Amino acid sequence: MSDLIKSASEQLRQLILEALGKLVAEGSAPADLLPDFTVEIPADKSHGDFAANTAMVCARAFKMPPRKIAEMLLEKIDMEGTVFQRAEIAGPGFMNFFLNDNWFADVVKNVLEEGDSYGRTDFGGGKRVLVEFVSANPTGPMHIGNARGGAIGDCLASVLDWAGYKAEREFYVNDAGNQIEKFGKSLDLRYMQLCSGKGRAAMAANPDPEELFRFIYEGSGEGMDFEMPEDVYLGMDIIEHAYNYYRLNGDSLSSADESDRRKTLSEYALPINIAGLERDLKKYRIVYDNWFRESAIHEKNETKAVVDKLLENGSAYEQDGAVWFRATDYGMDKDFVLRRSNGLYTYIVPDIAYHCDKLVTRNFDKAINVLGADHHGYVPRLKAALTALGVDASRLDVVLMQMVRLVRGGETVKLSKRSGKAITLVTLLDEIPIDAARFYFNLREANSQFEFDLDLAVEQSSQNPVFYVQYAHARICSLLSNLAAEGISIPENADFTLLRTSREIELIRHLASLPGEIVMAAKQYDPAKMTKYAFDLATLFHRFYDGCSVKNAETEELRGARILLCTAVRQVLRNVLTMLKIDQPEKM
Repeated sequence: MSDLIKSASEQLRQLILEALGKLVAEGSAPADLLPDFTVEIPADKSHGDFAANTAMVCARAFKMPPRKIAEMLLEKIDMEGTVFQRAEIAGPGFMNFFLNDNWFADVVKNVLEEGDSYGRTDFGGGKRVLVEFVSANPTGPMHIGNARGGAIGDCLASVLDWAGYKAEREFYVNDAGNQIEKFGKSLDLRYMQLCSGKGRAAMAANPDPEELFRFIYEGSGEGMDFEMPEDVYLGMDIIEHAYNYYRLNGDSLSSADESDRRKTLSEYALPINIAGLERDLKKYRIVYDNWFRESAIHEKNETKAVVDKLLENGSAYEQDGAVWFRATDYGMDKDFVLRRSNGLYTYIVPDIAYHCDKLVTRNFDKAINVLGADHHGYVPRLKAALTALGVDASRLDVVLMQMVRLVRGGETVKLSKRSGKAITLVTLLDEIPIDAARFYFNLREANSQFEFDLDLAVEQSSQNPVFYVQYAHARICSLLSNLAAEGISIPENADFTLLRTSREIELIRHLASLPGEIVMAAKQYDPAKMTKYAFDLATLFHRFYDGCSVKNAETEELRGARILLCTAVRQVLRNVLTMLKIDQPEKM
């Protein structure tokens, strides 16, 4: 696992430090501790492959102009046997360094040698990271926000894996609490509608289930017994569950106690919904390592244990029959309730217990949650409670994700989750390719507003980013196939120092940056860096291919080098798209 950019940067830093040492030894520089300096990659490559600000930051200590310091340093730097061929001084004293041809040649060699592993690093040191994402309430189908969260969370876990972490994916099943009570109430009302005289009449008049569902749904129960109030779920799926239970069991529950009826209907429908979540996510190419149920926390009385411990250590107190957390002790504006006066726990208590399970019981080095931006106030509460329990809250990081605006024909697609008229994950994937969904939802940072153009996602043109990237891969496959048909095979090796045009150098430099980009994406929890990397690589390849003939290269040696460069680009495109779980077509 190589990162030639990182190696070159470290080598340059060492060369500069040695040169400073020589100046100190001869008395040309002060022996005092000198300020740190930066080695970076200039945005404008005409300024070199690397730049160092050493002379600028040392001006005060040396008591001389930066340019003079730069001249003295360059006199002491010996580039013989290094990856650098020359250096120059720019402006008031910046030092720019240029890599030699062998370094660029080694990049292509490394890509070809490392193959499917190219880009992987040991940056994470094998630390265990748990990425929790989607975790949609199992009371209905997943909506468009879950589609974005799923793509971001799954690709983030892949990025962390490539960066050297041991990443696991987890879905937190909210199978307890208020939403389940609401779910049971919704099912109960729909079931009792069907059991009523008007419900039986509706079923007789609409023998086809889909017609029946539509009849009931469009009226939202109006004109039927047991009308639906505002505080229930009105989706078509609720009607379907109630009908299927009725079809299997008749009106056997109609005379039962209401609480028992709700419990029975929930216990019937929840497993179906959870299995549906798992099935739909697998279609989206997301497979979780763990499905953690909230009900398990309640069964083990871990909510009570959390509140008891906070009371015991003085981080919580009782007032008016309720238990409050001393949030003001942790920098918040006001305290908040943990247990209401009726004995019921607020939603955050099982979440606190769940995160203790992540970080204490299972002892993950880091827990990462991908949540909607509406959770911004929830995060400091959760972290404060963890701190009060003696858990290092810095081990919990949260990626806040903005919602998506769907656009079709230039118009915003209206959504309404409560009424069930939202575009779901399944309906989205029926309309656009899975590759497009996964790529598009990772086009922007999670915390950025995002507009998803449904028309563009299915367009087969260079305007469609995923098509553009996949086309670059297919174009290379077609090139190699056509060359083979003409008897020109991929050589085993070549002299890559022949690749000297600006388009070739730009392309190779970008290949070299993959390991560092993966590390940066892992550090910033931003898989969008990978879609950008792939798009930029495709752009640089198309530019190279249009300006540097492969088949008709000036010499056979140059042709061989360019063929292998194309092969290296194909490999890197394949690695990035594999990381994102996006197909790599060979023909388009």
